Amino acid sequence: MSNGQERSPAALIVALILIGYAIILKHTGILSGGVEWLGQTKHIDDQYVVALYAGIVGLVFGLWNLASPPGRAAFDQIVRSTVAGVGTIILLGLATRYYLEPLFKVWGHAAKATLTFDFAAMFGLNYIFLGILLGIIWVNTIGIADWMKPGVKTARLVLKMGVITLGAMYSLTELKYMGKISLIMIAFFVIGTVLLVLWMGTIMGAARSLTGVLSSGLGVCGVSAAVAAAPVVKARGIDMAYSIGMVLLIGVVGLFTFPTVGKMAGMNELQFGAWAGTGILNSAQVAAAALIFDPKTIETLKVAEIFNITRILFLPIIVILLAVWYAKGEEEEEMKTEVSIGKVLVDKFPIFVLGFILMFAFSTTGVFTPTGYQLHGKHTYNFKPDAKKQLKPEDLAKVQALVDSKNVAIPEVQKALEDLVANKQITSTAQVDRVEKAQDFADKDTKKILKHADKIVQATPKPLKTMREYMVWFFAYGLIGLGMQITWETMRQAGGKAAVIGVIAGVAKAVLSFFVVLWFIKEL
Repeated sequence: MSNGQERSPAALIVALILIGYAIILKHTGILSGGVEWLGQTKHIDDQYVVALYAGIVGLVFGLWNLASPPGRAAFDQIVRSTVAGVGTIILLGLATRYYLEPLFKVWGHAAKATLTFDFAAMFGLNYIFLGILLGIIWVNTIGIADWMKPGVKTARLVLKMGVITLGAMYSLTELKYMGKISLIMIAFFVIGTVLLVLWMGTIMGAARSLTGVLSSGLGVCGVSAAVAAAPVVKARGIDMAYSIGMVLLIGVVGLFTFPTVGKMAGMNELQFGAWAGTGILNSAQVAAAALIFDPKTIETLKVAEIFNITRILFLPIIVILLAVWYAKGEEEEEMKTEVSIGKVLVDKFPIFVLGFILMFAFSTTGVFTPTGYQLHGKHTYNFKPDAKKQLKPEDLAKVQALVDSKNVAIPEVQKALEDLVANKQITSTAQVDRVEKAQDFADKDTKKILKHADKIVQATPKPLKTMREYMVWFFAYGLIGLGMQITWETMRQAGGKAAVIGVIAGVAKAVLSFFVVLWFIKEL
């Protein structure tokens, strides 16, 4: 029998709206005035492609939904009940990325003279923030219709795809550098938070099952860690409800406060990424906060996710520790069921982390770099000669003048400049670092030339540009869907002792990690 949802025209209607928007935007000029005022003219083609292709896919499945007999196959059920929700989230993504964010940017700039600051920049009112907020408002006012629910549920999967894609954006050098910092910080804060929650649960007389699952959620990585720990501490349904509610509540508060505090404190990308990756609980909320703080360069997101993934890698250790802790506390009682820790870890460990690592491994081999790049050793690339990357004769003459001046006191840097003149371009990533250092010894004009020499050889390869655009959409889509899953009822579940323990542990972790980052992490 049909469940009613299969025969809904929603998918067809949403598809026609997407196609209609694409045609109006690209071919009628009706929206050109507003698009130009918002400074989005250069993004018309991007919007057109997304809206048109999403609309065509939706149209095909929408017609199929209405014309074909109701299908009992799982594929029919999944596809027919998902397309409309997916299309709706894409529409909201287009609205927030290309209209709401630019609109708030205009308003923020206009209000600066009166307020003395740009409120849109200060509070991070970009498409990520606005998309999540729009999702929260939608679910708590309009509600999620039946025809939208399956599409909204795809948000977490798409977010994980975004994290996997992000793996291609790292270099081995920066991963090695950030990995050392993250390992030390995360080890301290994960283990410290878990121990703090276990101690507080004991002195407050909270149930051991509640204390155990809450410690994992607050200490490691939010809901997924709470779910992974639940079997080994025999968590009840009410324990899970309280713990997940508390984790989500703290995460939402952190999501909306961290970016503003970070900007007010003058944090750079490395500092804020380290703080968000340490202090915010859920992976999705870590990504959201990083993108709110810095939506343009993704440097903050890269740092935050390294810290977040380092934290996730502690999950097996914490689950084992909790199993031992729980068993010791219950050793006088008869254990009714046995729990396989190995099975729990295999079943509950986030698979997308392995995808991230695999994507990084591909990136390290040079798969995503253009043919002009050649992997040299473990940490550097050589650049093949390219006429498009060569400096002009007059610029080379100024670099030669800097060489002849003998002002460069570091022999390796002096040699890098000599090689730049000889080859007319930078030839390796190792030379990039030395040419950047040479800027300390150059006058204003020569410094610009050296910066340009760096920029043209380090231009983002086309495969990475394409992948980055996909990644941006994965996060935009996933975080709007995430907002649609944050209800007031879920937040109210964070009650009783779980709330007291959660607030104290969450605030302590956020505040202490904030000062640790400011004191010990300075340089990009």
